[in-house]
Amino acid sequence: MDHHILENYITSNNLPIIKKGYHKYLTFESLEEEYTYILKEGVVKQSVLSKNGIEFNLRYVTGLEITSVLNDGFSKSMGEPYNVRIESPEAYFYKVDRKVFLEDIQNDIELQGYVKDFYHNRLQKSMKKMQCMLTNGRIGAISTQIYELATLFGKTLENGDIFIDFIITNEELGKFCGISTASSVSRILKQLKDDNIIRIEKQHIIITNLDQLKDNIVF
Repeated sequence: MDHHILENYITSNNLPIIKKGYHKYLTFESLEEEYTYILKEGVVKQSVLSKNGIEFNLRYVTGLEITSVLNDGFSKSMGEPYNVRIESPEAYFYKVDRKVFLEDIQNDIELQGYVKDFYHNRLQKSMKKMQCMLTNGRIGAISTQIYELATLFGKTLENGDIFIDFIITNEELGKFCGISTASSVSRILKQLKDDNIIRIEKQHIIITNLDQLKDNIVF
């Protein structure tokens, strides 16, 4: 996607910037939120709550990206409102009045195309990830999420291992995969360690055999 379109919009409208600290919520079930937020810097987590109050994690977001639901024709496919929580020490966001942003989208063909492509691409990725998780069982689901973490935060070490420069708890990892207990996640991680696919050092996951990890996933 051409992020220059969004960058140009931000620059031309001189959008204000707000700061949020670690584990603060930017939005919580945000359909009635007055503003739209665009991540400038940091890491945030998007999640949803089921009707019985169970949290399901959707994805981590880094880099320039719209992080809140627009609640109109552009985002109906996203379903229920979701929560946005800061996962880095701090995060910075551009803030724009939601109604103004929607009007600007309607009046700017380039921006309109960008937003439509953005939601279409995000929906495709979400569906693909869900397919991987449903097809491959619990080990495949955890492997899928570890692989996604590697694409977002992975750094290749001198020996070829991939260091995931982000700490995620077993509980949070389970919430991405529909696994309700941290102990179940621990057992799966132990199996991946026993199979020499990963190791864990100081709470960081290190992938030691990427090919074998990907064998657990049907793409």
